[in-house]
Amino acid sequence: MRKSILLIIGGGIAAYKSLELIRLLKGRGIAVRAIMTKAAEEFVTPLSVASLSGEKVHSEFFNLTDEIEMGHIELSRSADLVVVVPATADLMAKMAQGLAGDLASTTLLATDKPVLIAPAMNVRMWLHAATQRNLATLKTDGIHVIGPNEGDMACGEFGPGRMAEPVEILAAIEALLQPKLLAGKKILITAGPTREAIDPVRYISNHSSGKQGYALAEAAAKAGADVTLISGPVSLPKPFGVKIVDVKTADEMLVACVKSLPVDAAIFAAAVADWKVASPAPQKIKKDKSGVTPTLSFAENPDILQTISKDKLRPPVVVGFAAETENVIENAQAKLAKKACDLIVANDVSEGVFGTDKNTVHVVSKAGVETWPQLSKAEVATRIIAHLASLLK
Repeated sequence: MRKSILLIIGGGIAAYKSLELIRLLKGRGIAVRAIMTKAAEEFVTPLSVASLSGEKVHSEFFNLTDEIEMGHIELSRSADLVVVVPATADLMAKMAQGLAGDLASTTLLATDKPVLIAPAMNVRMWLHAATQRNLATLKTDGIHVIGPNEGDMACGEFGPGRMAEPVEILAAIEALLQPKLLAGKKILITAGPTREAIDPVRYISNHSSGKQGYALAEAAAKAGADVTLISGPVSLPKPFGVKIVDVKTADEMLVACVKSLPVDAAIFAAAVADWKVASPAPQKIKKDKSGVTPTLSFAENPDILQTISKDKLRPPVVVGFAAETENVIENAQAKLAKKACDLIVANDVSEGVFGTDKNTVHVVSKAGVETWPQLSKAEVATRIIAHLASLLK
């Protein structure tokens, strides 16, 4: 069944981003009805919103025609999700206090559907004690919040209060609309590379971007899971609704994983360095006139996948990743047995997988090998999470 949202557009400069959000939603096949506050009409026109959504725009509370065609009560309950973009300080205050003086606030008070808000305002307004009290009240009431981000603002100031970007809001909407296959489940996911120090300046690492692990975390959160993402150093936006623990080294990642137990399932997608420098130099290693190349002595890093697979608090389902350059399936099958895990997701990283948005994987289990066609990493993640959900039934 086609999903639909009711978009409430508040009065702020960020209202112009609502047009891009409508375009993105329509591109995903999500129907959009819109309510605009009077202040919103100072920034975007009802005609623009109606043209993009393909639906009549509602704005007046005392409108006999609108109330006959679709009363505010029906409007508030006809969608799968209500989204407020931008959620101004005024709208947040009205929501927190239960005020109903216009169509937008009355609809929000009357709805029985989930509500997502994307706050946007001046940094001082956002940090004001009253706004923070209202935010805390809304969260307690079960309102979902995306953003705000930190950055430059139209008023010339810098700081928190900049509205989340439309693509971020879209991801949050899709997460809230997706069937909750993992509702009530705790999922641990690792992602990205690790960095092992040579000295205070240099380190050993690999080419992992973390994209596949982050896609898995996002897909698991969309499926309703309580997700902890233990992430090596990456340059990726944080997935909506995911708890992130930032680490650098393999040792730190192992400690974070153990602290996160018990969980219902663990997916180890991180590209953990196999070795570390046994004794990192306390100061930067300098070149000298002799031209002698420094010698590095290595020690083996902990095997996180194997450690958790054999832990007394082992999750019911453990999934490992195998980044190979040759004999991909054979090496994955050997790893499955050695690491005592339930699934291995293997791929050939010699084919330019690192840093890209595509992946071709082989899912290896005791039951056999399933090879998937080339897919986006988001699609790979969605398939893995669906398979994980079936194993946890």
